[in-house]
Amino acid sequence: MRMTVLAAALAATALVPATALSPAAVPAAHAVPAAHAGQERSHSAPHAVPAGLAPCGAGQLCLWAKPDFTGARHAHELSTVDIESCVPLPAGGHAQALVNRTGRSVTTYQSAECAETGEFETYPGDGTWVPRSPYTVRAFKIWEN
Repeated sequence: MRMTVLAAALAATALVPATALSPAAVPAAHAVPAAHAGQERSHSAPHAVPAGLAPCGAGQLCLWAKPDFTGARHAHELSTVDIESCVPLPAGGHAQALVNRTGRSVTTYQSAECAETGEFETYPGDGTWVPRSPYTVRAFKIWEN
């Protein structure tokens, strides 16, 4: 069910230019489709973040403590993370917003142990902005392509 809702949200956002979006107006999971990425980048610097979306460097997974890309921000890169291993956030740490620009799929978990008994969701790595996670994120896994 969640994937159906996510797919519908992504399809609907593909019809709205990214420049018309502000962080408050971005749906729960906004992915910038590869087909549209070139159009947005042609008006700005190469590999630039689409206008109105939270900044996160190419190749990074960025997590914010509070919704709408606010609060403490933590960035993770492939060079510092074991692929396909559970990466818990620091003790007491959590995230409620994220951006995935790793180039790989990332699964976020409600459980600090990446247990699938709690909520979890996988986000594509080609540019996914999630201003409000449907649950508190306590751990993640970055997957091999």
